[in-house]
Amino acid sequence: MQSLSFINPGAKLAENVVVDPFSMIHHDVEIGEGTWIGSNVTIYPGARIGKNVRIFPGAVISAIPQDLKFDGEETLAIIGDNTTIRECVTINRGTKDKFKTEVGSNCLIMAYTHLAHDCIVGDQVIIANGVQVAGHVNIQNGARIGGLSAIHQFGLVGRNVMIEGGSMVSKDVPPFIKAGRYPLTYEGVNAVGLRRSGFSNEKINEIQDIYRILFVHNRNLSKALDIVEAQIAPSAERDEILGFIRGSERGVLKGFNGK
Repeated sequence: MQSLSFINPGAKLAENVVVDPFSMIHHDVEIGEGTWIGSNVTIYPGARIGKNVRIFPGAVISAIPQDLKFDGEETLAIIGDNTTIRECVTINRGTKDKFKTEVGSNCLIMAYTHLAHDCIVGDQVIIANGVQVAGHVNIQNGARIGGLSAIHQFGLVGRNVMIEGGSMVSKDVPPFIKAGRYPLTYEGVNAVGLRRSGFSNEKINEIQDIYRILFVHNRNLSKALDIVEAQIAPSAERDEILGFIRGSERGVLKGFNGK
């Protein structure tokens, strides 16, 4: 730890945490072993930062929410192990909705991204430069969010999704797919990402069969869900897709229209 930083006596840092000069760490902060805090980083009360995290210069972690309903309640901003937070990222702590904002383990949050209050980001998520994530968004494990995208509050992004850069994500995005265009549209199954995550060709083909029924054949979505249930054998992935779409409160993105 460097003497040119300010570390409040009420902060709890593991012995081998490195804090570069000109950073400020407030009280009620916990930082795990092996973590590096770059220069000019500000970490506010409520931060819970795991092991081997890297936080680059200019980042602000656990600032109070930009929410007029926030009333000073004690909440957290949690960052999991082995996650990298790049330059000038801002991660606000939660409100009384979830009492936390959370980023999972092994994530990469690139420069100038904003994660608002009560967001939940899963493990192994990559969020590219300049993405703006509104409050109460849930981004599930393995998702990839392209740079300069914006995700509407209360949005849900499914597991192993790939969202094209510059997208306006105003509807929920079901798992395992690629999404882009405007308005946001289904663009196929994220086959490359699924292979990298260990999905077999047979499993990818099954997922493709499901989404052809749902989004390619221009069917009414509720009827298409019933067809999938009748024609595709039960599996964890089939049930995850059906449950995601049926449980969506905002509605899901548009199907492919070939234009």
